[in-house]
Amino acid sequence: MQLHEIRPIHKLKKKKRVGRGGKKGSSSGKGMRGQKSRSGRRMRPVIRDVIKRYPKLRGYRFKPQKFGLRLKAITVNLETLEKKFAAEEQVSPKTLLEKRIISKIKGVIPNIKILGKGEITKPLIFENCRVSESAKKKIEKAKGTIK
Repeated sequence: MQLHEIRPIHKLKKKKRVGRGGKKGSSSGKGMRGQKSRSGRRMRPVIRDVIKRYPKLRGYRFKPQKFGLRLKAITVNLETLEKKFAAEEQVSPKTLLEKRIISKIKGVIPNIKILGKGEITKPLIFENCRVSESAKKKIEKAKGTIK
């Protein structure tokens, strides 16, 4: 036997054409009437309706956050400042970034709020930070200043 003498054992089965009458009945396996059984049907995707309706839903907001104004303030406790800063040193968002106590959010320096957890003994200078009442008392007790 040579290569040109090889023949397939079975004949090729022809592909059945559905939806043109014939042995499978009138609907030809496509179900009953309706748009889905017709030829050339075009169904619009369901997700499109959901997307169009979305802005009308309750609680939907589409306002871009400008320069961190809408961002929540990052909280920093006095106990972490006691460990990381020396006496008479300035505490501001930039110095907190340099010492890696906080990080930038989407390239914007966030708002900072100083909370009164822990004790502070060093006089520190606070700039561009919001300070809670308990933290303010402790800072003033340690002879620090808030600008």
